[in-house]
Amino acid sequence: MTSFSKSRILALDIGTARVGAAISDPNQIIAQGLGVWNTETWLNDLDDCIKKFAPSLIVVGLPVRTDGKKSATAEKILEILEKLQTNYPYINFVTHDERFTTVIAQRTLLEADTSRKKRKKTVDKIAAVIILESYLENLHTN
Repeated sequence: MTSFSKSRILALDIGTARVGAAISDPNQIIAQGLGVWNTETWLNDLDDCIKKFAPSLIVVGLPVRTDGKKSATAEKILEILEKLQTNYPYINFVTHDERFTTVIAQRTLLEADTSRKKRKKTVDKIAAVIILESYLENLHTN
């Protein structure tokens, strides 16, 4: 893995209804949730986020099956990723295994006694944070 020191990393958890987003600090140590974007307008939100934070790398969660093979959803994510790479040629993109991130995020919110309504609004953001934390951990240990 390549290190992009002193620049932020953005993580996306792209779903069918919502997109969760998280950003690292410039030293790539801390992951912070940015928000949950509607899939109809998320590209505008992404553009605003890129302008604000100028990430050098975007990590896109890739939903793979428990056996490690790509799912049909993963193929759709890879198609989206190709479009993003075309739209933002000056940013590096990588995929990162997102298995169980939504389940972990939901469990975390349940343990925090978060209401069902609030869980629905934040679960994708928490999943993006988990994806980014996992990526950062791998980055710093390899």
